[in-house]
Amino acid sequence: MMPLISSAYKYAPFYLRSGHWETIFPAIVRRVRDVNYQRERLELADGDFLDLDWIKSDHQKLAILVHGLEGSTDRHYMKGMASYLSKNNYDILAMNCRSCSGEMNRHLRLYNHGETADLAAVIEHVNLHYSYQKLYLVGFSMGGSIILNYLGQRGKMVPATLKAAATFSVPTDLHGSVRILDTPKLSFYRKRFHRMLMDKIKQKALQFPEQIDINGIEKFDKWSDFDDRYSAPINGYQDANDFYTQGSANNFIAGIAIPTLLVNALNDPILTPSCFPKTLAKNNPDFYLEITARGGHVGFSWSGKKYAWSEWRTVDFFRGLGEIPC
Repeated sequence: MMPLISSAYKYAPFYLRSGHWETIFPAIVRRVRDVNYQRERLELADGDFLDLDWIKSDHQKLAILVHGLEGSTDRHYMKGMASYLSKNNYDILAMNCRSCSGEMNRHLRLYNHGETADLAAVIEHVNLHYSYQKLYLVGFSMGGSIILNYLGQRGKMVPATLKAAATFSVPTDLHGSVRILDTPKLSFYRKRFHRMLMDKIKQKALQFPEQIDINGIEKFDKWSDFDDRYSAPINGYQDANDFYTQGSANNFIAGIAIPTLLVNALNDPILTPSCFPKTLAKNNPDFYLEITARGGHVGFSWSGKKYAWSEWRTVDFFRGLGEIPC
């Protein structure tokens, strides 16, 4: 085993000359048109719900996909991965986190990097009601955090049907990523995410007016201040610092006990050196860290291909574990 992988990724288009362009360009331009989901609503034990989008083709293997912050199953990277895996003999379950399916969830709590109970509920639901022999997890950015935290926290106690995972562009140290997001050079990303999150908090305030005060919500300049006032208490954390600590996968990766790939790019705008956990990879034979020179954040475009390199790499990683598609 070589958990610290020397990456062969060198396929980014020549005209994407920075990590910012490699991040933004596919998000704007890429369209995946051959994905037709079937939706299932999963009622949760706490009275809330998750909307699950399926591609069922009677395969024995199922890939469970988890999107990034303020994403959904309709994002280009989710549809691209769903399409590629489906063509390589995996059924697909693309999970919408609470509030991300187009309908606001019922409870005050939303979703976050450290919340793993909903993913656990999805996996339990699949094992109880479907007959898949092998399950695989694939996550992007925040979705990757959720997967790494889930696997690390449960260690050898994960269900036996769960065979491997692949994650991409994961801020495994939230303290570091928040610090860099608060710098002037990343104001574009900070303002974009905060605009989306503010809209969601305002919707939540209509549901829970006695618990959420939106006075001054648009005046936050620092990401951590917003999380202190809203994200942390809404999701059950003491404050932003508690949220970042409990949500950082670096604190749990050592416990991962099934083959798990993390691919992070050196030119990812929102990752700091602490998001490249080399020592953890060297000390855990089940945790594979692959560091690419390029790729941006959830980019990994492949010049001349209709699919992204990350999609090919996921199938390649699972194949390398003996899971060769028929």
